[in-house]
Amino acid sequence: QVQLVESGGGLVQPGGSLRLSCAVSGFTLEYYAIGWFCRAPGKGREGVSFISSADGSTEYADSVKGRFTISRDNAKNTVYLEMDSLNPDDTAVYYCVADTIWPPRTDAHWGQGTQVTVSA
Repeated sequence: QVQLVESGGGLVQPGGSLRLSCAVSGFTLEYYAIGWFCRAPGKGREGVSFISSADGSTEYADSVKGRFTISRDNAKNTVYLEMDSLNPDDTAVYYCVADTIWPPRTDAHWGQGTQVTVSA
């Protein structure tokens, strides 16, 4: 059974850091691209970052460039999102998604999400 499980969210003060994890099972991670999306209160889902399966190339939304870093450890079947210099606009539920092509298809595998709240 394919599963993606996010963890690492929580409450953090502005300027703080969090490290999100996306643990996958039921498929071979190295063959899949992984992306992080977020959904803020009252907003639609937005792409945050992406890491390819082939060469590990990465992409970031302009709003997080220089602050967030995506990485993958295929041996641990886990993808990470290091989030630094967090601000209240980063408050959202963060989801990871896996697919063999990008952008992900409508039937791609999604996690259940992890809440990130940035507040003093």
